[in-house]
Amino acid sequence: MQRENVPSGTKGGQLAYRALAEVSRVRILEELRAAGPALDATQLAGRLGLHSNTVRAHLDVLRRAGLVRADREKRSMPGRPRIVYEPVPGAMPSDQLAGYRLLAHILSSYLAGSSPDPSAAAVEAGQVWGRYLVEGPAPFRKISAEEARRRVIKLLADLGFAPELVQEAEEDQILLHHCPFGDLATSHPEITCSVHLGLMRGALAELGAPLEPRNLQPFVKPSLCVATLTSSAR
Repeated sequence: MQRENVPSGTKGGQLAYRALAEVSRVRILEELRAAGPALDATQLAGRLGLHSNTVRAHLDVLRRAGLVRADREKRSMPGRPRIVYEPVPGAMPSDQLAGYRLLAHILSSYLAGSSPDPSAAAVEAGQVWGRYLVEGPAPFRKISAEEARRRVIKLLADLGFAPELVQEAEEDQILLHHCPFGDLATSHPEITCSVHLGLMRGALAELGAPLEPRNLQPFVKPSLCVATLTSSAR
Protein backbone atom coordinates (compact mmCIF):
# COMPACT_ATOMS: atom_id res chain seq x y z
CA MET A 1 0.00 0.00 0.00
CA GLN A 2 1.33 3.40 -0.92
CA ARG A 3 1.90 5.67 2.08
CA GLU A 4 0.21 9.06 1.95
CA ASN A 5 2.59 11.55 3.54
CA VAL A 6 1.66 15.15 4.24
CA PRO A 7 4.72 17.23 3.35
CA SER A 8 5.55 20.24 5.44
CA GLY A 9 5.69 23.62 3.74
CA THR A 10 2.65 22.87 1.56
CA LYS A 11 -0.99 23.79 1.98
CA GLY A 12 -1.71 20.21 3.10
CA GLY A 13 1.06 20.38 5.66
CA GLN A 14 -0.19 23.71 7.00
CA LEU A 15 -3.70 22.29 7.40
CA ALA A 16 -2.31 19.27 9.24
CA TYR A 17 -0.23 21.33 11.64
CA ARG A 18 -3.12 23.70 12.31
CA ALA A 19 -5.41 20.73 12.99
CA LEU A 20 -2.92 19.32 15.49
CA ALA A 21 -2.59 22.61 17.36
CA GLU A 22 -5.70 21.41 19.22
CA VAL A 23 -4.95 18.93 22.01
CA SER A 24 -8.29 17.11 21.69
CA ARG A 25 -7.67 16.43 18.00
CA VAL A 26 -4.27 14.98 18.85
CA ARG A 27 -5.98 12.68 21.37
CA ILE A 28 -8.57 11.62 18.78
CA LEU A 29 -5.90 10.79 16.21
CA GLU A 30 -3.88 8.88 18.80
CA GLU A 31 -6.99 6.89 19.80
CA LEU A 32 -7.81 6.02 16.19
CA ARG A 33 -4.27 4.79 15.64
CA ALA A 34 -4.33 2.67 18.78
CA ALA A 35 -7.80 1.22 18.12
CA GLY A 36 -7.09 -0.86 15.03
CA PRO A 37 -10.62 -1.19 13.58
CA ALA A 38 -12.30 2.01 12.43
CA LEU A 39 -14.42 3.79 15.06
CA ASP A 40 -17.44 6.05 14.85
CA ALA A 41 -17.83 9.39 16.64
CA THR A 42 -19.92 7.93 19.47
CA GLN A 43 -17.30 5.29 20.24
CA LEU A 44 -14.54 7.90 20.26
CA ALA A 45 -16.58 10.20 22.49
CA GLY A 46 -17.06 7.40 25.02
CA ARG A 47 -13.37 6.50 25.07
CA LEU A 48 -12.17 10.09 25.43
CA GLY A 49 -14.88 11.53 27.66
CA LEU A 50 -15.95 14.13 25.10
CA HIS A 51 -19.35 15.08 23.70
CA SER A 52 -20.12 13.25 20.45
CA ASN A 53 -20.89 16.52 18.62
CA THR A 54 -17.52 17.91 19.69
CA VAL A 55 -15.81 14.77 18.40
CA ARG A 56 -17.62 15.04 15.07
CA ALA A 57 -16.44 18.63 14.66
CA HIS A 58 -12.85 17.60 15.43
CA LEU A 59 -13.06 14.65 13.03
CA ASP A 60 -14.22 16.97 10.25
CA VAL A 61 -11.16 19.19 10.81
CA LEU A 62 -8.86 16.14 10.80
CA ARG A 63 -10.51 14.80 7.64
CA ARG A 64 -10.12 18.11 5.79
CA ALA A 65 -6.48 18.20 6.87
CA GLY A 66 -5.91 14.75 5.33
CA LEU A 67 -5.20 13.05 8.66
CA VAL A 68 -8.25 10.76 8.87
CA ARG A 69 -10.67 9.32 6.37
CA ALA A 70 -14.37 8.60 6.75
CA ASP A 71 -16.28 5.66 5.23
CA ARG A 72 -19.75 4.22 5.50
CA GLU A 73 -19.64 0.96 7.42
CA LYS A 74 -20.25 -2.12 5.29
CA ARG A 75 -23.01 -4.13 6.92
CA SER A 76 -25.45 -6.85 6.01
CA MET A 77 -28.00 -5.97 8.68
CA PRO A 78 -30.86 -3.55 8.00
CA GLY A 79 -30.53 0.03 9.14
CA ARG A 80 -28.52 3.08 8.30
CA PRO A 81 -24.79 2.35 8.14
CA ARG A 82 -22.51 4.19 10.56
CA ILE A 83 -19.84 6.64 9.47
CA VAL A 84 -16.56 5.25 10.76
CA TYR A 85 -13.14 6.86 10.84
CA GLU A 86 -9.58 5.64 10.57
CA PRO A 87 -6.23 7.41 10.30
CA VAL A 88 -4.64 7.99 6.92
CA PRO A 89 -1.51 5.78 6.85
CA GLY A 90 1.70 7.74 7.22
CA ALA A 91 0.01 11.15 7.32
CA MET A 92 1.60 12.09 10.65
CA PRO A 93 3.94 9.78 12.60
CA SER A 94 2.92 8.91 16.18
CA ASP A 95 6.11 10.34 17.64
CA GLN A 96 5.19 13.72 16.15
CA LEU A 97 1.80 13.61 17.89
CA ALA A 98 3.45 12.98 21.26
CA GLY A 99 5.90 15.74 20.44
CA TYR A 100 3.09 18.28 20.00
CA ARG A 101 1.75 17.53 23.47
CA LEU A 102 5.20 17.71 25.02
CA LEU A 103 5.94 20.98 23.23
CA ALA A 104 2.72 22.51 24.60
CA HIS A 105 3.73 21.58 28.15
CA ILE A 106 7.27 22.89 27.66
CA LEU A 107 6.11 26.26 26.31
CA SER A 108 3.48 26.66 29.03
CA SER A 109 5.88 25.88 31.84
CA TYR A 110 8.55 28.16 30.35
CA LEU A 111 6.17 31.09 30.02
CA ALA A 112 4.86 30.54 33.54
CA GLY A 113 8.36 30.55 34.99
CA SER A 114 10.10 33.20 32.92
CA SER A 115 7.59 35.99 32.26
CA PRO A 116 7.08 38.71 34.89
CA ASP A 117 3.36 38.56 34.06
CA PRO A 118 2.60 35.21 32.41
CA SER A 119 -1.15 35.78 32.40
CA ALA A 120 -0.87 39.07 30.50
CA ALA A 121 1.58 37.52 28.02
CA ALA A 122 -0.80 34.61 27.44
CA VAL A 123 -3.76 36.96 26.88
CA GLU A 124 -1.71 38.91 24.31
CA ALA A 125 -0.74 35.72 22.48
CA GLY A 126 -4.36 34.58 22.49
CA GLN A 127 -5.51 37.91 21.06
CA VAL A 128 -3.12 37.61 18.12
CA TRP A 129 -4.36 34.10 17.35
CA GLY A 130 -7.99 35.07 17.87
CA ARG A 131 -7.62 37.73 15.18
CA TYR A 132 -6.01 35.18 12.88
CA LEU A 133 -8.46 32.32 13.40
CA VAL A 134 -11.83 34.08 13.31
CA GLU A 135 -13.79 34.47 10.07
CA GLY A 136 -13.54 38.22 9.65
CA PRO A 137 -15.95 40.46 7.75
CA ALA A 138 -15.37 41.69 4.22
CA PRO A 139 -13.59 45.05 3.85
CA PHE A 140 -15.74 48.06 4.88
CA ARG A 141 -18.51 45.78 6.14
CA LYS A 142 -19.79 46.23 9.67
CA ILE A 143 -21.36 43.25 11.37
CA SER A 144 -23.94 43.19 14.11
CA ALA A 145 -23.36 42.07 17.66
CA GLU A 146 -25.56 39.05 16.93
CA GLU A 147 -23.44 37.96 13.98
CA ALA A 148 -20.27 38.54 16.00
CA ARG A 149 -21.61 36.24 18.72
CA ARG A 150 -22.37 33.61 16.10
CA ARG A 151 -18.88 33.77 14.60
CA VAL A 152 -17.14 33.60 17.96
CA ILE A 153 -19.30 30.66 19.03
CA LYS A 154 -18.41 28.91 15.77
CA LEU A 155 -14.70 29.56 16.38
CA LEU A 156 -14.92 28.16 19.90
CA ALA A 157 -16.88 25.14 18.66
CA ASP A 158 -14.28 24.47 15.96
CA LEU A 159 -11.57 24.58 18.63
CA GLY A 160 -13.40 22.01 20.75
CA PHE A 161 -14.83 24.09 23.61
CA ALA A 162 -18.45 22.87 23.18
CA PRO A 163 -19.72 26.45 23.75
CA GLU A 164 -23.23 27.49 24.72
CA LEU A 165 -24.42 31.10 24.51
CA VAL A 166 -26.70 32.38 27.29
CA GLN A 167 -28.04 35.87 26.52
CA GLU A 168 -29.26 38.12 29.32
CA ALA A 169 -30.43 41.74 29.50
CA GLU A 170 -27.11 43.43 30.32
CA GLU A 171 -24.50 40.81 29.55
CA ASP A 172 -24.02 37.50 27.81
CA GLN A 173 -22.36 34.38 29.07
CA ILE A 174 -20.54 31.79 27.01
CA LEU A 175 -20.56 28.45 28.78
CA LEU A 176 -17.56 26.35 27.77
CA HIS A 177 -18.53 22.76 28.46
CA HIS A 178 -15.21 21.26 27.45
CA CYS A 179 -11.60 22.40 27.71
CA PRO A 180 -9.57 21.03 24.79
CA PHE A 181 -6.42 21.76 26.79
CA GLY A 182 -7.64 20.23 30.03
CA ASP A 183 -4.33 18.69 31.07
CA LEU A 184 -2.51 21.99 30.50
CA ALA A 185 -5.23 24.01 32.20
CA THR A 186 -4.87 21.89 35.32
CA SER A 187 -1.12 22.42 35.58
CA HIS A 188 -0.91 26.00 34.27
CA PRO A 189 -4.37 27.67 34.43
CA GLU A 190 -2.81 31.14 34.45
CA ILE A 191 -1.48 30.38 30.95
CA THR A 192 -4.15 28.23 29.36
CA CYS A 193 -7.21 30.12 30.58
CA SER A 194 -5.61 33.47 29.74
CA VAL A 195 -4.93 32.29 26.19
CA HIS A 196 -8.62 31.35 25.88
CA LEU A 197 -9.69 34.78 27.13
CA GLY A 198 -7.31 36.38 24.66
CA LEU A 199 -8.70 34.29 21.81
CA MET A 200 -12.17 35.72 22.41
CA ARG A 201 -10.88 39.26 22.79
CA GLY A 202 -8.85 39.05 19.62
CA ALA A 203 -11.68 37.50 17.62
CA LEU A 204 -14.20 40.14 18.69
CA ALA A 205 -11.68 42.92 18.01
CA GLU A 206 -11.06 41.56 14.51
CA LEU A 207 -14.80 41.49 13.90
CA GLY A 208 -15.14 45.11 15.04
CA ALA A 209 -17.95 43.98 17.31
CA PRO A 210 -19.43 46.17 20.08
CA LEU A 211 -18.68 43.36 22.54
CA GLU A 212 -15.77 42.36 24.69
CA PRO A 213 -15.10 39.50 27.09
CA ARG A 214 -14.95 40.95 30.61
CA ASN A 215 -13.59 37.84 32.26
CA LEU A 216 -13.27 34.08 32.10
CA GLN A 217 -14.07 32.05 35.20
CA PRO A 218 -12.19 28.75 34.98
CA PHE A 219 -13.60 25.47 36.27
CA VAL A 220 -16.83 26.79 37.77
CA LYS A 221 -17.60 23.09 37.65
CA PRO A 222 -15.14 20.31 36.77
CA SER A 223 -16.14 20.49 33.10
CA LEU A 224 -17.40 24.08 32.85
CA CYS A 225 -15.74 27.47 32.38
CA VAL A 226 -17.79 30.67 31.96
CA ALA A 227 -16.89 33.76 29.92
CA THR A 228 -18.83 37.00 30.37
CA LEU A 229 -19.42 39.34 27.41
CA THR A 230 -20.33 42.98 27.87
CA SER A 231 -21.20 45.77 25.44
CA SER A 232 -18.45 48.16 24.42
CA ALA A 233 -18.52 51.44 22.50
CA ARG A 234 -16.93 51.14 19.05
